[in-house]
Amino acid sequence: MLSMTTEATGSALAHTPSTLAHIRAVKQLAQILSCEPSWGAVQKRIDEERSKPDDVWSRRCFEGIETVLVDDGLDGNIVHPYQWHDRLTRSKCKRIVRIEKVAEEIIRSVITVFMGETRTIPGSTPGTELRLRIMKEFRTAVRNAVLDPDVVGFKSVICYRTGLAVGGRDTYQDANQLDSAWAAVILQCIRSGYSRLDDQILTPFFLHTAVEIIQGTEDQQIKPLQFHTGLGDNDIALRFSSPSHLQPFIKEYPKLPIVLLHASYPFTREAGYLASVYENVYLDIGEVFPMTSQQGQERVVEQALELCPSEKLTWSTDGHWFPETYLLAVVQVRQALQHVLGDYVRRETLETAQAVQIVEDILFNTSNRLYDLKLKLSPLPLTSKVNGPPSVVSAKPNWPHNLALLTSFLDSNPDINFIRLQWLDYTSTLRTRILTTTHALSLLSQGKSIAIVRAVFGLLQTDIPTPGCGGPVGEYSLVPCFESLRRGPKNPSYAIVQCEFREKETMAPVSLCPRTCLRNIVKHAKAERGLEFLVGYETEVVFMNYSTPTVAEDYIRFGTSPVSHAHAWSATRALQNPKMMQCLEAIVVALKDSDITLQQFHPESSLGQYEFVTGPLPPLAAVDALLTTRDIIQSIASEFEMRATFHPKPVLTQPGTGQHIHLSMAQNGHEPDEAVYNYFYAGILKHARAICAFTYPLPESYTRTGAGLWAGGRYVAWGSLNRETPLRKIEGSHWEVRFVDGFANGYLALAALLGAGLQSSEAMPKDCTQDPGAMGEEEIQKLEIRELMPLSVEEAWEALGESQGMRTVLGAELCVHFLRVKRHEREWMKGMDAERRRNWLVERY
Repeated sequence: MLSMTTEATGSALAHTPSTLAHIRAVKQLAQILSCEPSWGAVQKRIDEERSKPDDVWSRRCFEGIETVLVDDGLDGNIVHPYQWHDRLTRSKCKRIVRIEKVAEEIIRSVITVFMGETRTIPGSTPGTELRLRIMKEFRTAVRNAVLDPDVVGFKSVICYRTGLAVGGRDTYQDANQLDSAWAAVILQCIRSGYSRLDDQILTPFFLHTAVEIIQGTEDQQIKPLQFHTGLGDNDIALRFSSPSHLQPFIKEYPKLPIVLLHASYPFTREAGYLASVYENVYLDIGEVFPMTSQQGQERVVEQALELCPSEKLTWSTDGHWFPETYLLAVVQVRQALQHVLGDYVRRETLETAQAVQIVEDILFNTSNRLYDLKLKLSPLPLTSKVNGPPSVVSAKPNWPHNLALLTSFLDSNPDINFIRLQWLDYTSTLRTRILTTTHALSLLSQGKSIAIVRAVFGLLQTDIPTPGCGGPVGEYSLVPCFESLRRGPKNPSYAIVQCEFREKETMAPVSLCPRTCLRNIVKHAKAERGLEFLVGYETEVVFMNYSTPTVAEDYIRFGTSPVSHAHAWSATRALQNPKMMQCLEAIVVALKDSDITLQQFHPESSLGQYEFVTGPLPPLAAVDALLTTRDIIQSIASEFEMRATFHPKPVLTQPGTGQHIHLSMAQNGHEPDEAVYNYFYAGILKHARAICAFTYPLPESYTRTGAGLWAGGRYVAWGSLNRETPLRKIEGSHWEVRFVDGFANGYLALAALLGAGLQSSEAMPKDCTQDPGAMGEEEIQKLEIRELMPLSVEEAWEALGESQGMRTVLGAELCVHFLRVKRHEREWMKGMDAERRRNWLVERY
């Protein structure tokens, strides 16, 4: 299998593991196969996957491939016939006929039959008869291939035999030269068998003969002729493999479509030149994927596009022997095209639509036309593994990788004795299982996980299960995501890691898992749009004193602020209370110890209210950090005998408390065009009412909202630097989402926002540069503002229930499950009066 990434053979193969192509392939296959990135581990996992029935591994390797045009002149009976591959592709596979192979088989067959008939070595007359019989059968075979609908093209490997310096037809018509060549071939076949057509006269003679037949058809499209050029094993004469040697041949057959294979590497520029100046020449940039380094592949694409019209470029896997060669080729060509064409778009050399057209032409349209396949371009489904980092069907966690991450972390933090495995449920309750480090290492080394009851996403804050959302039967596997591993809040002996859920038997991702939902949307944005996001949080919190409950009340009562009534937004006097300052400074230190970047903090408007600004981070990491930030704030406040609450309105007469999100994005590594981010934020506005079900998930959320409160306002609108709109544009793609509070499940809220942005199909409303609450109806209509934000959680639930777009992006099952839990939660809370419920929520949030 070492030959998957090299043309080396024999003893030269021993050095392959040190090539960049091999190292990259091992890493990619290890990710796909969920194993450690070593050649031995990859080979072992491939053997395991190949042993599975129904060609499941080969199907995975061929995913995303519409059809395969198979040169079946390679290795005879030791490989599957071309029709066998139909089971792996979306459309039936076709043949490419190798000219030299056809000639070799006919020479052997005719001479073998002749010897059986005569049992004599042919003299001059029988030799002439043999030649005529061979050429007759060869012409018939080529003619039949031309008429065969399953044959879509021909191929010559004359590059390996005599080199590409092929003379014209007349060069090979000299009778004496032909007689000598035929005599040598026939004698060789009789004495020792015949295996290879490499005669300097006969090899091009057969090629010219075939071409005359191929281009002689008048009632159908002329089938193309492929030439092996450039890259090959050490049997090739490299200096004669440059396609520039074919220039006289190209001129001699101007009607014959000629395809230069293998990117003609390292002669890509010469091939691009030929394709640019001769109408009948095309360049196929195959085989370099995965045979060269990533940078080499990108240079091949760049060099091909220097001169060659993009509509004359095709691509192929050159996959052979091993199904993994197809998989690697598909993954790597997508990366190369994204990098090169994305860069051209960023430099404004190409428009986005032009780059898309080039990709479609290279990967589909040109080959479809050239080989007359009559296929329809059908985009891959969004669930296809080709659209994102691929994984094995079982999607098993990478246990060896996780074990290595934990071991490295513990080596750097020897005082850690416990690991908190955490997850966030639908009520935004952060739950945990605590393992000793010894047991955690033992579980990972065995590839085992913690089992959690399937009702986990149906529990209320009091552990009451929601009807229809899982019961006592069945379990999920709790899988730690070690990229989130960090030191725990305050206590030096604890580390924390956020988790996702998998099906216990198959280890397939659980569609109800909030973190998995966000992960899938982030992957989809990167794979389909080239979009990556940075997320920052403004975490507002109110510090409150509390009283011990009386027997009659049986609940904790929260009330007075620990600071004076002179507290105000950004006022220094809000920092003069020694106890408060000690608490705030302890929080800052603990955040730093947990590797959370705090940009700033300051007093806010409500009594005892402060804001902590963190980030920016990628979406999953941002929510992970948010959960730890909140945990740290509340844990340290408790040490100072205070309650820190994220309740949006803990005191009805005071300003509210939010959890605003800052979003920015990059497309293919650069700031996107205005049209790109406007499209995205238009999607958020389009679905804003439904999104509120996740960002404002409780009735108390709506006590914070309203006109004139600087909390996002009442209208579904956006405005540049406008704090009275739900979306505030700051600069470029950096916007603030203002309709989020501390009751929200961070993963689901962000998943809803990002997913909605990817669903947009409407134009962006106009910039609202004033307070919309102070505007008249006519002014509102001019800004194309058509909707109000929900006034209640019931309105938000109704909007989510009616939103096909949100059900599509988040999953109908998750949306139904979420609404079930929230409605059950609402009914359960109706048993408490307003004051009891306020204190109950402050205690939990």
